[in-house]
Amino acid sequence: MTHLQEELFKLQDIAYRDFHSSLMPGVDKEAVIGVRIPVLRKFAKEYAKSGETEQFMRELPHKYYEENNLHMMLIAQIKDYDKCISETEKFLPHIDNWATCDSPLPKCFDKNKEDVLERAKNWIATDATYVKRYGMGVMMRLFLDEDFKEEYIQLVASVKSEEYYVNMMIAWYMATALAKQWDAAIPYIQEHRLSEWVHRKSIQKAVESYRITPEQKEYLKGLR
Repeated sequence: MTHLQEELFKLQDIAYRDFHSSLMPGVDKEAVIGVRIPVLRKFAKEYAKSGETEQFMRELPHKYYEENNLHMMLIAQIKDYDKCISETEKFLPHIDNWATCDSPLPKCFDKNKEDVLERAKNWIATDATYVKRYGMGVMMRLFLDEDFKEEYIQLVASVKSEEYYVNMMIAWYMATALAKQWDAAIPYIQEHRLSEWVHRKSIQKAVESYRITPEQKEYLKGLR
């Protein structure tokens, strides 16, 4: 066991490991240490000062789920965009679960949206489940507000997949689009442009959202 792994095991919460493992059926329980996210986030801030991060980030793939989350947290702390996006590209193919995939985006992405947009398009076009999901997550988080264009919804809605975690992200994206860009998103539901499963899941998630008005929710229920 590496020194880093020993330090992570000191932060272990067995009950949390058992619970969180149940939420990730595709991840071996033995690969989950059981460190709560706030605790790991605090650890990441200190570990970033240790001088050991460069070596750790080169040692791929990692053994434990928490090491993957730590890796994402370290990437998010990188302020230089060129270095940050380079490390992101290196690590994305090694993501093996939805929780790591959905980690908060680096803040430097906000100031480099033109480049991030092109990369997100490429990520969405790949066959790798979590690279594709990450790309759609980027589109949902960064391009549904002031930088929105209607073509972005088509980019996500046109994805066809048999992968549960890809389809779940499409539904999450569509529900968020309905909340933020109703007029552009609603035709995809009205005209059943999505697969049946994604269509129903999008409506379900939208109806559960506090950002959708009661009137919109009633209308969506009629489109199931």
